[in-house]
Amino acid sequence: MANTITTSAQAEPEYPTEPQDARGLPTLWRRIALGAILLISVFMNFFKLGQSGFTSYYPPAVRSMMDNWHNFFFAAYDPGGFSSLDKPPVGFWLQVLSAKIFGLTPVSVLLPQAVCGVLAVLLLYALVRRQFGVTAGLLAALALALSPISVIANRTVQVDSTLALVLLMGAWAILRAASTGRLRWLLLCAAIIGVGFNIKMLEAYLVLPAFGLLYLLAAPRSIWKRLWHLALALLLLLVISLSWVLIVDLTPATQRPHVGSTTDDSEINLALGYNGIQRLLGTRGEGTPEQQPSGTQPSSINGNPGQGPVNGNPGQGPVNGNPGQGPVNGNPGQGPVNGNPGPTPGNMGSTLVESFLPHLLTEPLAGQSGWLLPLALFGMIALLKFRRPRPQSDRTLQALILWGMWLLTMGIFFSAAQFTHEYYLTVMAPAIAALCGIGLATMWQDYRRSGWRAWLLPLAIIATASEQVSILSDFPDWGRWMIPLLIVLCLLAVGALICARLSLRFTSKAPWPRLLLPALTLGLVALMLGPTVWAAIPIFQGTEGGEPVAGPPGQSPGAAAKIDPALIRYLEANQGNAQILVATDQMGMADDIILATNKTVMPLGGFSYYPLTTTELASLIAQGKLRFLLIGQPLPVASTHTPDSGFHPQQVNVGSSPAGQLNGASSPAGQLNGASAPAGLNDVIAWTTRHCKVVPSSQWQIFSTSASGGNGSGSNTAQLYDCAAAH
Repeated sequence: MANTITTSAQAEPEYPTEPQDARGLPTLWRRIALGAILLISVFMNFFKLGQSGFTSYYPPAVRSMMDNWHNFFFAAYDPGGFSSLDKPPVGFWLQVLSAKIFGLTPVSVLLPQAVCGVLAVLLLYALVRRQFGVTAGLLAALALALSPISVIANRTVQVDSTLALVLLMGAWAILRAASTGRLRWLLLCAAIIGVGFNIKMLEAYLVLPAFGLLYLLAAPRSIWKRLWHLALALLLLLVISLSWVLIVDLTPATQRPHVGSTTDDSEINLALGYNGIQRLLGTRGEGTPEQQPSGTQPSSINGNPGQGPVNGNPGQGPVNGNPGQGPVNGNPGQGPVNGNPGPTPGNMGSTLVESFLPHLLTEPLAGQSGWLLPLALFGMIALLKFRRPRPQSDRTLQALILWGMWLLTMGIFFSAAQFTHEYYLTVMAPAIAALCGIGLATMWQDYRRSGWRAWLLPLAIIATASEQVSILSDFPDWGRWMIPLLIVLCLLAVGALICARLSLRFTSKAPWPRLLLPALTLGLVALMLGPTVWAAIPIFQGTEGGEPVAGPPGQSPGAAAKIDPALIRYLEANQGNAQILVATDQMGMADDIILATNKTVMPLGGFSYYPLTTTELASLIAQGKLRFLLIGQPLPVASTHTPDSGFHPQQVNVGSSPAGQLNGASSPAGQLNGASAPAGLNDVIAWTTRHCKVVPSSQWQIFSTSASGGNGSGSNTAQLYDCAAAH
């Protein structure tokens, strides 16, 4: 009987919903409200979807993975399977499935992320409603549907929105596990997070402190049984997480693609190093430089003016993240670009907590996810109850543990990390949205009672409005009209709330009961104005790209240039019996050639390069498997590469000159605007220039000096070489 009573008590939310009308009218209006929020999410995610076309290096991999099961399983970047992506394959498998069903188009590749975004809104509503009622669920769903970085990420080829949905599924499972204490729900949660690891590796583990602590404190089991359950769940998590990477690493290198963005050809190293510890510490392993955002690839590596120092030109200053670079997204002096706001490695350990608020509440991160962050933090305060904690029966405390730890863990990590992009914050958006919905419902309940907690609601509105004014002040063109509107509406809402509280000193009945809720609604509309506009700007201005960033663009976007059609025609007409259409170190060109022809292209540069040696190059040419190379000029470094012994990092003699700095850091050889390249590339270029014949540009270029190298603009100084007579 006791167990029955406990279960029944836990089945009811601590803040019950309003009484239902006998005719079912409240239920109807709730469904209408939920339907309206889902329609908003659908509109924000699908309107003009794919308008920017293919804007990153992932779509060529989707096309390559459509060719055969080998490329599909190993996430091959190119049709020939020379190299793989720098991410696990699960998120891209959804894109391949969509492309198989609807054909390879920008819309079909982006469709899975847009659908995941809508489903995340619906799932978050269900999770919050179950604990705190319909109103809190609707508010949380609305906050997520209009979260700027979440909306923009849902519309790009990046798989962060897919990961966010998976993490919410894990939250559903861990809530069931914590309320019942049943092992199967905990194991299901571990399996879901394991799948998340195979979407974006260690980023999926950022929710583990929240999930583990919730089960440890709230599950109705003995402490030893809870620890035993968590140990089993951890074991299952590791098995599922590492299953794919171990299969790849145990497969002979000759039977699989080279692992992108690694020097040792290891998926384990990619997960723990380049996509793991190096993100936090800002260190870059040997030959593994910092990655540039996928959607901002240079149009011509090794010779694209305006892309930072290339080919030793000291006149081109540091770009893409150099502190002091100048305005970004219209924010003057905001410092590092590409979401790299963290402290220097020397003081990182002492500033983990101190850096949480300053970095998330200032640009460039504030405009992506900081609009409602103060409201979420006040929501956490509202959930704190100064009484004996009973996490096994107190759903308020359970929500604080789950969503509060989710927010704090990710907030501290992204504040301290030295190598992040703004769109990584997509996985933090559900926690912010949940705490906003739960916090508003809780603070409204407290407002109608006596005590100091009644003042949390107006204070939360004031703090959130102040933060939004701070964000808008960096964008004068938008702040000129948005700031006054925000201030006026919030003052009206806060004024009504404060006057109503003060009037209780003179009367026992609160005045204007019918006006308080409309006043609060007016304030919430004002607070949602900024994030809504910031999410909508890239959609309506067509400034979306492979690097999802909400808000006004930092510079006037140019039209995405395409590969020179004359090059495609020349390569296909003269390919003959060669198995490889072309080998190139031009990352953007490789993308466009693969998308245009779906033929084997050997990538020698970029994120997914193949470490070609001069010995292998000579052999391929002698066997007639390769004829053409499209390459730039040699890098200004001394090679330490030995042709038959793999490849090793080369060092750039940078000194104090800005030349050689890429993404704001002294870079090893092969780091071109963040894209990595094998240390033996110079040897390959030197061998090619000695043994192969230059193809006159008039035969393969229409745009003589302004040909594009792919998804970008700029001059193309790459040269096409014909090696047919080299052997």
